[in-house]
Amino acid sequence: MKCPFCSSSDTQVVDSRNSEEGDAIRRRRQCNGCSKRFTTYERVELPFPTIVKKNGARVEYNRNKLQGSLSLALRKRPVSSEDIDASVARIEEQLINLAQREVASEKLGEWVMGELKKLDPVAYIRFASVYRSFEDVQAFADAIGDLLNPPKKSKSK
Repeated sequence: MKCPFCSSSDTQVVDSRNSEEGDAIRRRRQCNGCSKRFTTYERVELPFPTIVKKNGARVEYNRNKLQGSLSLALRKRPVSSEDIDASVARIEEQLINLAQREVASEKLGEWVMGELKKLDPVAYIRFASVYRSFEDVQAFADAIGDLLNPPKKSKSK
């Protein structure tokens, strides 16, 4: 593993632990060249489906892009990076459990909105305003109304 600070390949593992979700191994490493420490994560590499965009273009799933979207919506909000990582892991689990070769970007976007709704309502509204292309103030008001007054689940007999 190369050091991200000095690019030395002489690094050693100082500590290894399972992540809280149990889906990765967290390793603390120290560079023997510059003595700085950094963290790496070891995950199982699973085949993710191709994402089909609204215009029909097909792109490979990109974890960094998903994490970046969540982070952007949650910017300057009181949500920890661990909570963001857990949300990304839940979305990835849904992608894998779907067991399909292709997934529409709309479905992925809905999953992101579901995670943001649980994490932070302000971030949810931020993301929804861009994702759903809010045209006016009424669209914001409707989305806020849905947050404040979620639809009641009917009891089936």
